[in-house]
Amino acid sequence: MSDTADVGDLLPDIALERPDGSSVRPSDFRGRKLVIFFYPKDNTPGCTIENKDFSELQPQFEAAGTDLLGVSKDPPAKHVKFTEKHGLTAPLATDAETAGLSDVLGVWDQKSLYGRLFMGMKRTTYLIDAEGRIARVWHKVKVKGHAAEVLEAAKAL
Repeated sequence: MSDTADVGDLLPDIALERPDGSSVRPSDFRGRKLVIFFYPKDNTPGCTIENKDFSELQPQFEAAGTDLLGVSKDPPAKHVKFTEKHGLTAPLATDAETAGLSDVLGVWDQKSLYGRLFMGMKRTTYLIDAEGRIARVWHKVKVKGHAAEVLEAAKAL
């Protein structure tokens, strides 16, 4: 599946599950900017660094009127353990097994590792404006320095 939402489009309003079992939708953030970052898996090296970087910069995102939301397909209980283990403050959410937000956006897609094909999350970040429109997209994210780059874009928006 290819990406179906791009800059200027409204972010699809599909519910995600918070670690406490409640649901959250992109529309819940209307009136504020939102950074929604999709990452492959809790407790893997790159994903841990990315979540720690966003958590470390969370007060600056807050000062820029921007909320954060990290999303993977990991179950809510795994997010709780991941958050506790690494002292994360950036909120996390679980995307639906099928037909979730990552599927609609095309960031849950076929990947290849050592010739083996499998479904996985493409590390992708969306900056959403206060009206719920996609302001910027980062595809194929490289973790080092990414959260700081997104923060600068959020401040400029």
